[in-house]
Amino acid sequence: MTGPRSVRTDARGFPRFWDEERETLDPAKRDALILDRVQHQLRHAYAELPFYRRHYDAHGFHPDQVRSLEDFTTKVPVITKKMLVADQAAHPPFGSYARDLPPGGIARIHGSSGTSGVPTMYAVSKADWERAGEVHAMAQWCAGVRPDDIVQVGFPFGLFFGGWGVVQGAERIGATLFPLGITESQKHLELISRLGSTVFSATPSYCIHLLSVAEQMGIDLRESTIRHLLVGGEPGGSLPGTARIIADGWGATVADAGSTSEMYPFQTSVGCEAGTGTHLYTDEVFTEVVAPADLNAPVPVGERGAVVYTHLWRDSQPMIRFAPGDETYLATDPCPCGRTYPRMPEGVLGRLDDMLVIRGANVFPSAVETALRSVPGLGPEFRIRVRKEGALDEMTVEAEGDPALRAPAEEALKRVLGIRVPATILAPGTLPETTFKARRVVDER
Repeated sequence: MTGPRSVRTDARGFPRFWDEERETLDPAKRDALILDRVQHQLRHAYAELPFYRRHYDAHGFHPDQVRSLEDFTTKVPVITKKMLVADQAAHPPFGSYARDLPPGGIARIHGSSGTSGVPTMYAVSKADWERAGEVHAMAQWCAGVRPDDIVQVGFPFGLFFGGWGVVQGAERIGATLFPLGITESQKHLELISRLGSTVFSATPSYCIHLLSVAEQMGIDLRESTIRHLLVGGEPGGSLPGTARIIADGWGATVADAGSTSEMYPFQTSVGCEAGTGTHLYTDEVFTEVVAPADLNAPVPVGERGAVVYTHLWRDSQPMIRFAPGDETYLATDPCPCGRTYPRMPEGVLGRLDDMLVIRGANVFPSAVETALRSVPGLGPEFRIRVRKEGALDEMTVEAEGDPALRAPAEEALKRVLGIRVPATILAPGTLPETTFKARRVVDER
């Protein structure tokens, strides 16, 4: 792939698809291609990567056992972030799941800092880096980015991988790139106006934060030059309430993009301009939804479960049935955009280990966000406080706004969560401002 290949054009006169044949392929034909790549990756990993050979031998699994996609999802043992961290500690710097590359064979090194502060290192070969540029271009084209756009990036540039994917895709498309990164919120807004930026990319919580900053500055972002928002880095960009607030406040389309750093190229989950959720480029990264209690048990389409990812083409540090601990559900009904990939209608809903059990009810921070975003007048920030009362966990939700909004907030929480949760309404500006990823839960147990 070297550029957009499509016979149909959009309203701006550009091709509708980056690769029309690939993106509109019959799903059954795509599944056959996926199976071929799955079998290739398994053979390669078992023969060349000691981490996988040890893991598979310990579980009595051999790649020859996979003759169908059902075999793959029900027989291949998963891997987790904890296992990767331990392997890198034992086999620094990239672990024994990384292919040995000759000097000069690594194009980029990035990382993700864990709770211990020791980063998990990612090594990307030159071939994988080149392919990922095309994949990210295809994804951003799906989101509405075109060569005549000015793309302003509000993600940090450093060890964190996320912003670099935006850079790759925008450059490959041929758009004008403005990688401003993390800076003062006022400066982002001033430079949007000064440069006429047409695409802004950041976390959904930061896009909402900028709405309140713009209001303080007397700026109506609906009148700005931004026409597309490419959000990621955290759940929320596909939640209907959150996406609606962003879209209405900015007067622009919102596309959620991205999965997790281990799965680079991570923009294989991306929203289209039809707003039906995130399309899953399953012929690049095969995505499953399985039972959280049994990661070899697929769940039906539409049922919530744990996400499992597999690289189909990356060979420098491939993830095969990687379970990051995220929750979602799938849809396979046709999308008006014409792409035939499965979708996550609300993106990633949250992390399974973020789930709280409050009086017997499962509560995710994303559900609290959905409830609060339905209450007009509440500010962009909120916080969940969790405490222990006797043998039970209890929670309180803090939000900003007029004190009169307490009752509507508690009603919305009960409607969405199914249980009564007390709300505390704080004065605007009380809660910490979000400048990158939001931290929503304060655990006082």
